[in-house]
Amino acid sequence: MGRQPFGVFFRIDGVPNAVALAEIISMPEGMGLPSLGARVRGEVVAHADHNCQVRVRLHEAGAAPE
Repeated sequence: MGRQPFGVFFRIDGVPNAVALAEIISMPEGMGLPSLGARVRGEVVAHADHNCQVRVRLHEAGAAPE
C-alpha cells in the first residue's frame, strides 16, 4: 500500500478493512523495506478494534515464526 521513512503500510490477506503497519525498528537487522507489491510474512504484535489498525513484526523472507 505504501512506504514511508518509518515503515511500510500493507494489506492483510483475508482482512480487507485492516490497515497494517510494519515499523522499521521492529524489522530484522539488515532487512530493507519491502518493495511495493512484495508479499511479506510476519506476526501481529498489536491491534486496535475501533479503527482496524494492526502493527506487524516482519519475518525475514522464508523464516518461520518462533
